[in-house]
Amino acid sequence: MGEVKARTSRTLRVLGLASYPEQAAATRYRLMQFVAPLADHGIELIVRPFMDSETFANLYRREAVFRNAVSLLEATVRRVVDLLEVSQADLLLVQREAMMFGPPVFEWISTKIMQRPMVLDLDDATYVRYVSPTYGKLASALKWFSKTHDLISWSKLVICGNRSIAEYVTSKGKRAVIIPTVVDTDRFRPAKERKNDVPVIGWIGTHSTFPYLESIFPVLQKLARSHQFRLKVIGSGRQTLELPGVEIENCEWRLECEVADLQSFDIGLYPIRRDEWAIGKSGFKAVQYMAVGIPYVVSPVGACAEIGEPNVTHFCANTEDEWYEALARLIEDRALRLKMGRAGRKHAESYYALSDQATKLARALKEVANERLNLMS
Repeated sequence: MGEVKARTSRTLRVLGLASYPEQAAATRYRLMQFVAPLADHGIELIVRPFMDSETFANLYRREAVFRNAVSLLEATVRRVVDLLEVSQADLLLVQREAMMFGPPVFEWISTKIMQRPMVLDLDDATYVRYVSPTYGKLASALKWFSKTHDLISWSKLVICGNRSIAEYVTSKGKRAVIIPTVVDTDRFRPAKERKNDVPVIGWIGTHSTFPYLESIFPVLQKLARSHQFRLKVIGSGRQTLELPGVEIENCEWRLECEVADLQSFDIGLYPIRRDEWAIGKSGFKAVQYMAVGIPYVVSPVGACAEIGEPNVTHFCANTEDEWYEALARLIEDRALRLKMGRAGRKHAESYYALSDQATKLARALKEVANERLNLMS
């Protein structure tokens, strides 16, 4: 007990566990970007992803299913070895889940057998069931959706990406702290100058969120008949992408290009469907758009209805007519785009600063660690 107290007074050792590697936004922005800021608060955060970068890149390719299965088996062995680090940690910080499939065996051993307190981080509504568009019902079975309920139950505290998730957690009788997903505004900055000959309307996401963008394709086609613009799509997961009447630049998402890609937009797109899963989304794209100083149009669903200032940093749109009118207005008025972009940048700096969220996270982790020490004393 003396060793634990001495170590906690100097450096709190936190083992961060995630399913995905740095290439996944949740791992990058909910864990890895906090390593340096937390160190300034006397906390050593050690991040151990379950999956490696190569497997993550091939995860949703059907032709790589056998290779992925072998890689995931190897990852499972590595995760068992990680139990050695659990014994050296003061507490665990689990981003969604320690492993991307199966029951929460690792978390059960860590909390029940090794008696390490766990803080769970939820930036998505992982308690909502869904069917994988790539692997179907088999993946849904392996996913073991009920694990989120167990993890919430075993946690000392749940860090939530938005109010909707926090309300769900508190309804289960557990403590929740809201920490939105943010970016480092020293890295995510407005472009020094915008040289686009025609306005670029941009979207960045993943193969799983691409259907949201597809939902406004009719609007974009209608818009292209009366306005000149280029549509830039980042991370659709599609090899080719065509939309009759619309000039499209279809780009793969690459970590090293993430900031530059966002800076190349003049207007950001953030369409979302109104369903249980979407309501639990953290609204991260809105924060990204504001950080790089571009206005955006968003479906006011869940956290997206609470981020930014409507008609100041962005426009909200529910219907196709509203989407058309908002985008047409931004395309036609460059001065308005710049004005709203500046307002968004100021809003991001004021309300979504990494240092502020790191302070909040450090305080939460220390409170859980101190509770453990009090129980042991």
